[in-house]
Amino acid sequence: MMRVLGKASSINVRKVLWTCAELGLPFEREDWGSGFRSTQDPAFVALNPNAMVPVLVDGDGAVVLWESNTICRYLATRYGDGRLLPVDAVARAKVEQWMDWQATELNNAWRYAFMGLVRGSAAHQDPELIAASLAGWNRQMGLLERQLASAGDYVTGAAFSLADVVLGLSAHRWRKTPMRERPDYPAVAVWMARLAARPGAGAWLPDDTA
Repeated sequence: MMRVLGKASSINVRKVLWTCAELGLPFEREDWGSGFRSTQDPAFVALNPNAMVPVLVDGDGAVVLWESNTICRYLATRYGDGRLLPVDAVARAKVEQWMDWQATELNNAWRYAFMGLVRGSAAHQDPELIAASLAGWNRQMGLLERQLASAGDYVTGAAFSLADVVLGLSAHRWRKTPMRERPDYPAVAVWMARLAARPGAGAWLPDDTA
């Protein structure tokens, strides 16, 4: 049995859960993280030295992985048979470049604003830095808007892929974070409604995109 370690409220855990749902993979999830079992527990650190969720334990424990995008790639490669992550090298690279962009450029843009406005972190309350973070976040989402306007139904074209999983959850976070001015990105809105309608999205991408 596949085990996913991490609380379901974590955006990175939800990437893995949604990927499992799309691939029809059975799993058991264990609550780890804030409010649950501590990821500083030696048993958890032995699995992930970064002490962060999610962690995937596949089968008898011979496969232990951390980093959410890596876990999603592994699942799609091992069990997807070309679903979610193409076999063709060029098509696969197109999906993976957007996954990498999500993990680096997009995430770095929203981090300060999200920590201050949603998490209420005392270390992230500088109004100018929040404003700068929001501006950068909106610029990055504008890049996604332009990609979706030209690509078609999904991030890399007609086919749903892992790029849509990881970016769909990030876009949901953008829509739910309070900000005075949020750009109108119609292609993002249509795409998010399309994602929320997928059976695999289930509870992992709440259907509140209207």
